[in-house]
Amino acid sequence: MTAPARRPVPLAGWGRFPRADCVQSFARDEGEVRAAVLASDTLIARGLGRAYGDAALNPNGVLNLTRQARLIAFDAATGLLTCEAGVSLRDVVAVFAPRGWFPPVTPGTQYVTVGGMAACDVHGKNHHGAGSFGRHVAWLDLMIATGEVRRCSREAEPDLFHATLGGMGLTGVILRLAFTLIPIETQAMRQDTVVCRDLEETLQAFESRPDATYSVAWTDCLTTGARQGRSLVYFGEHATRAELPPGLAEPTVRPAKRIPIDFPNFALNPLSVRAFNELYYRRGVAGRSYVGLQPYFYPLDSIREWNRIYGPNGFVQHQCVIPPEAGRAGLKALLDRIAARGAGSFLVVLKGMGEGGADGGAGPLSFPMKGWTLALDFPATAANFSLMLELDAVVADHGGRLYLAKDARQGTSMLRGYPELDRFREVRAKVDPNSRFRSLQSERLGL
Repeated sequence: MTAPARRPVPLAGWGRFPRADCVQSFARDEGEVRAAVLASDTLIARGLGRAYGDAALNPNGVLNLTRQARLIAFDAATGLLTCEAGVSLRDVVAVFAPRGWFPPVTPGTQYVTVGGMAACDVHGKNHHGAGSFGRHVAWLDLMIATGEVRRCSREAEPDLFHATLGGMGLTGVILRLAFTLIPIETQAMRQDTVVCRDLEETLQAFESRPDATYSVAWTDCLTTGARQGRSLVYFGEHATRAELPPGLAEPTVRPAKRIPIDFPNFALNPLSVRAFNELYYRRGVAGRSYVGLQPYFYPLDSIREWNRIYGPNGFVQHQCVIPPEAGRAGLKALLDRIAARGAGSFLVVLKGMGEGGADGGAGPLSFPMKGWTLALDFPATAANFSLMLELDAVVADHGGRLYLAKDARQGTSMLRGYPELDRFREVRAKVDPNSRFRSLQSERLGL
């Protein structure tokens, strides 16, 4: 008797655009992963679904790894953590931060798996100093299209190792990996806030503190003229026990609030975004404060399902990086076009980035490179898709590229920003000549 065919279920990325009906299965161990891989013509691995677009969508097969979530080993002498790929970053922080350890690189949400962090080669507020997540991965176990498991590192199978970091799951299924945590004394952050009146003052603030461990800016993308690019820049350091003010206990995590319904499509408009930006900027207070890990690294995690703010049609994010020599002109051109359309985003993040793969950490499809990265969220509307084509042209003209983990709509021409694309394709062809591992994104971009 044959097993009944699984029915497709509706899936989407965090942006809720696009949506697709996908046959989804869950794997609890290596044997179940192998069975799923060998039984599928095509499939893609999926974690907690926080890639924004279609990178973890495949109507034919989505292999969910969130049930493979065991912490395997930890070496307190070196900080090396070995775990299964489905372990969430939230669990890593919850287990190890109270014990004096923290992830070396973290994106802006805890609700990602460590396998997804490697597949997207995520970056954080410390890329200028720490690089991307791949720099801190010692090795990973990868199941390729034949069902074989290969342990990859900088010494063993280095080409496959680097192609997998940032490879968006297209080289195979990451089963296990080992990466190094960093020591911390407390769960508090020393935060210095700098209020900047325009884009130039913002960039100078970043440049004035190159040794800051963490730095990030919220930027107003709708102001023009002398106030264009005004920002609040947040510098951060892990606080020591000695420096915590008397009587200040280490901050605790507050329960997350939930967005219970989809906002109506008209809720986000130029007037509401301008009003929010004005209020947020005016509430910025220059100076030093002490905050917890969550409000500094994961402020939006305090609002469950915040993606519903953008309404039932979902949203898309445009995140680019522009090299430093073209950074100022490129950022100004982006802000000019956004303001001209009046299509502002209230979630605008600006960061400086350091060298990408000089230490062998990044792969050919890794997004980070030295320069400035700007991320903006837009409701998924025809007008905003038109705007993002204009933004794409600015990015391309200034030698930049877009982040695949945030992408839901870029065209193949934008892949010119990845000069090592052919090297990725060569490595992938060797381990998966029939492109068993594919996604809607890889098909859209011809990867």
